[in-house]
Amino acid sequence: MTREEKNQIIDELSEKFAATPYFYLASTAGLSVAEATQFRRMCFTKGVEYKVFKNTLISKALAKTGTDYSSLDAEVLTGMTGIIFSPGDAKLPAKLIKDFKKEAGKDKIKFKAASIEGGLYIGEGQLVSLENIKSKNEMIGEVIGLLQSPAKNVISALLSGEKKLAGIVKTLSERPE
Repeated sequence: MTREEKNQIIDELSEKFAATPYFYLASTAGLSVAEATQFRRMCFTKGVEYKVFKNTLISKALAKTGTDYSSLDAEVLTGMTGIIFSPGDAKLPAKLIKDFKKEAGKDKIKFKAASIEGGLYIGEGQLVSLENIKSKNEMIGEVIGLLQSPAKNVISALLSGEKKLAGIVKTLSERPE
């Protein structure tokens, strides 16, 4: 690969890192060709992109984004590294990795790190927390639900009080004097 080709890959990869808010780094060194194809197919059907790059190219592309990913270099960017780009859902790649581990075996694919909105999650232990992370829309929905709850309680109390008050007035009007 020539220097110009490497620079082109670094430029494209840095643009991809900057444009995609969620990306995962995983090691697929234990996969056979058939298993790697199966994993790529799983990623494709779920709408995420999976590609394998050299660690030096990944490191240079991350450095070019302007965000501090220096903690990834020493700990994560060793051995075979594949990148899973997820444009819309932060937890979808974590579910994919977990499902593939159940299907193919725990030692076949290893989670290395993830970047969610610029925050770094490093190590296999973070996979469970990434799987349970809530999306922006889910969080907005919960906040709206919490804000609407007191108003709904007041409205229901007023509506039930209206019926009680009407019942009391009716009972008092029917009462003999």
